[in-house]
Amino acid sequence: MRSFSLAAVFAGLAVPAAWADDLTVTFEVPRLRTAEYHAPYVAIWIERADQTSAGTLAVLYDVAAPNNAGAEWLKDLRTWWRKAGRDMTLPADGLSGATRPPGRHTMTFDGARSALRTLPPGAYTLAVEAARELGGREVVRAPFMWGAPGAAATATGASELGVVSVVVASSR
Repeated sequence: MRSFSLAAVFAGLAVPAAWADDLTVTFEVPRLRTAEYHAPYVAIWIERADQTSAGTLAVLYDVAAPNNAGAEWLKDLRTWWRKAGRDMTLPADGLSGATRPPGRHTMTFDGARSALRTLPPGAYTLAVEAARELGGREVVRAPFMWGAPGAAATATGASELGVVSVVVASSR
């Protein structure tokens, strides 16, 4: 009869393999020539195959506004707002952050600490939405495989966002 270490068996059950993965998202905020430029509010979230939200990774807005007044304009991120935003209390620790200026920005999300923690392996879509005061609104989607280290995808926006990329990386 084979002998199994009970600790080894439970160690394999305690932490799903996907927990060891991180997600790196890079997005570009293009420099727009306008008379009055405002940095866009940006929401980054994951969608399931049926386009429901599997979790919000980041919401970038005017978090420094007195009395959280910046949160009032998050409704302008219409797609994210309808899928997940209206049910959230913001600012949310670990999700909320300041707007970003024009340029390329990279954010890495720890699979053990973010919305990724309970995400089963499979096919998902990274969604990035940007909305700007006195400007436009745009959603860019990039499909990716969660739980497959090395998986990557890229999509390109047309106005409010430039290139959006997602990379799944093993943190083991």
